[in-house]
Amino acid sequence: MDFVVGKSSFLKELSFVQGIVDRKTTIPILANVLIDAKAGQLDFRVTDLDLSLATATEAEVQEEGAICVHAKKLFEIVRSLPEADIAVKCNLQDQVSLVCERSRFKMPWLGKENFPEAPEFKGKAVEIPADLLRTFISRTVFAITNEESRYSLNGAKFELSEQEIRLVATDGHRLAFIERKGKYLDGTKLEVIIPRKTLAELVKLCADTDENIEFGHDENHLYFKVGKRRLSSRLLSGQFPNYELVLPKENQNRLVLETSRIASAIRRVSLMADERSHLIKFDIVSGQMNITSQAADVGEAGEVLPVEFAGPQITVGFNAQYLNEFFNVIQDGEVAFEFKDGNSQAQIRPQEDGDYDFRYVVMPMRL
Repeated sequence: MDFVVGKSSFLKELSFVQGIVDRKTTIPILANVLIDAKAGQLDFRVTDLDLSLATATEAEVQEEGAICVHAKKLFEIVRSLPEADIAVKCNLQDQVSLVCERSRFKMPWLGKENFPEAPEFKGKAVEIPADLLRTFISRTVFAITNEESRYSLNGAKFELSEQEIRLVATDGHRLAFIERKGKYLDGTKLEVIIPRKTLAELVKLCADTDENIEFGHDENHLYFKVGKRRLSSRLLSGQFPNYELVLPKENQNRLVLETSRIASAIRRVSLMADERSHLIKFDIVSGQMNITSQAADVGEAGEVLPVEFAGPQITVGFNAQYLNEFFNVIQDGEVAFEFKDGNSQAQIRPQEDGDYDFRYVVMPMRL
């Protein structure tokens, strides 16, 4: 194999594959990127057996061939090189050389015969706007559980139908729900659980394009095609909770606040919250909201915000981390807090959110 490629295009595609490469694997080949040079193009492929990514870039190929090279080390080498063409050549002693101006590197390589094959999608794809997926993922992925034992909650539930598209994530203590009306499927409904790692890689691909994303699925895998990049993922099995039972239907006590004011107040007060529980308390009475926290070893904090509220007094506790993560993705405009009482789940949603219906449901903490 012998080719010349520009540093910037080579580095860009290598950067895309880094999040998938399994660096702690007991299978050495999975720490590698497969590079296939042919007909003026370099094809790249990586996999961790659950998630695979294929991409490509143009190159001047003098001799075709395919090798597997350590993905992280190759990325670090290319990133360190000057902005110039890189000449890559293999020899028969299982060494690949990289030459860029005055810099020279040699790395071992492996043959492609032991590199796992990636699943291929052969059905009809559905097109989804990239900006829609970016918004959906950013507003839900933070609510996915970190507990590996809760297998079906290690991803977000994705639904497509004739009426709408939805993405829902929960860890059992809070739930993020987002929906947009529109016809995406004809006469059928799709419900699948997309793993957290797949969502993280998909949002990277969506960030690099304004094109539509081609989406397909079969019994075991999901497929996403973004221009020249193709992402395939194993489905998460298991039963996702009936989230519609969690969405509040009787939260009649409602107050609206400017997002920046309530977000800043919560961040300040949470500085003095207990490090284990992260508990902050809301006392809501006519005309004001009092937010407080205290921890025996560090002290206490409080802040009063004027609000338009004429309902009954509500005292409720929340995990400040859950609220802060919501306000990390909703930073402008106004938000509505909707309560039933101090012992039931609260719902927070943006006041003006275009075509999106975004709801964030948080369970209260015991005071």
